[in-house]
Amino acid sequence: MATTRLHLNIAGGLAIAVLLAFGAGAAVPTSASHHLPSTSVEEDEELEGYVATMRLNTPGAIEIAFGHESYRPAARAVVRFWSSVRGVTTQVFRVGPERARTIGNEMMQGVRVTQPRRLGTVRAGRTLTVRVGRWPSGLYFLRAVAPGGRLGYAPFVVRPTRLGEHPVAVVMPTRTWQAYNFRDDDKDGSGDTWYANQRHSTALLGRPFLTRGVPPHFRQYDLKFLHWLHDTGKQVDVLSQAELDGTTGKRLSEAYELIVFPGHHEYVTRHEYDAVRDYRDRGGNLMFLSANNFFWRIDLHGNVMHRIAQWRDLGRPESSLLGVQYIGNDMGEHRGPWLVRRSTARSWLFRGVHLSRGTEFSNAGIEIDATSSASPPGTQVLAEIPNLLGPGMTAQMTYYETPRGAQVFAAGAFSLASAVRQEPVRRLLENLWLGLAVPA
Repeated sequence: MATTRLHLNIAGGLAIAVLLAFGAGAAVPTSASHHLPSTSVEEDEELEGYVATMRLNTPGAIEIAFGHESYRPAARAVVRFWSSVRGVTTQVFRVGPERARTIGNEMMQGVRVTQPRRLGTVRAGRTLTVRVGRWPSGLYFLRAVAPGGRLGYAPFVVRPTRLGEHPVAVVMPTRTWQAYNFRDDDKDGSGDTWYANQRHSTALLGRPFLTRGVPPHFRQYDLKFLHWLHDTGKQVDVLSQAELDGTTGKRLSEAYELIVFPGHHEYVTRHEYDAVRDYRDRGGNLMFLSANNFFWRIDLHGNVMHRIAQWRDLGRPESSLLGVQYIGNDMGEHRGPWLVRRSTARSWLFRGVHLSRGTEFSNAGIEIDATSSASPPGTQVLAEIPNLLGPGMTAQMTYYETPRGAQVFAAGAFSLASAVRQEPVRRLLENLWLGLAVPA
């Protein structure tokens, strides 16, 4: 969420005040839910979850976290306990193939990949080595349980042994997750992120997430897409942001036909921005399934993220890469259906969707993007949510191609990935996958 550029009646300071009001664990005020639009049960859960994750740590949570965003198969991963607990048992799970439903924002479900490991009493500061198996690339978590209902999760990515084991990479927004982590690491009464206190310009990596360790908004923005990948048999390399920071556009172009950013990918380093842009310039395809991506530059000093500036203020507007850029949010107050627009790409992108120009489909909102003067030549608007956040504040879904053959799709609102169970969106994503992931 880009709180410094809200274009509605919620200014940056008020947005942060709202976060803090909900942060004390208070119930959502009746007035907040009263203004929500009529939505499906699934969409109501998404809006509820948007607010529910903005609070302090869950009582009784076991605080654990891995020191790195990702690990290779056969590596030794180190997890640290940040709280003292008696009678602890740990086990590792993979997210995606599970059939159990994830209920609420304090739960992660998965398929177990290790046997339970009894640790007994652990003290804060203890570390535990976890041997990563020859597991498929994906998102995993260590679950810790203890008597009295105590529970905690520590998510991590298992990256491929080498880039390019599969022709498609899916990047988890691991650093944006930490930017939205309101954990009060220094115990001064304020969450250690710029979203809790505007005087903060730093946030730590490798620390426990609130709500028992579940990444912020994970169930709303990331989980359904991981399920879709598994349910449709998509074979992909799952990466963290650290992988993009450690490679080059040339190497990415040699490894992948397509790189997908399914979630809220707001905070990126100069190296990550450069690598992805160079990948695009070399003909690599990109798919952005949420909004407000590549908005802020961060620098890393050890395990500390430093928020520097918005890329557009550094002369590198994100629309020059994505096709669209962030224009506003209203904390989920309004959502609306996409309206299909005329474009040359519509014939193949919407094939089999049974939608014509002017037809409505799905619902989106919370944060929205639109084209700008920096959008690449030939950027096509595929669909819009007109005036969603006020006159002229229109969300735009776009597509463009480059002279080198790169194809770039951007959803333009929160979140196409979370709507993947809806048939029009499911078909659209399949068409995108065939068009962008399969070599010509």
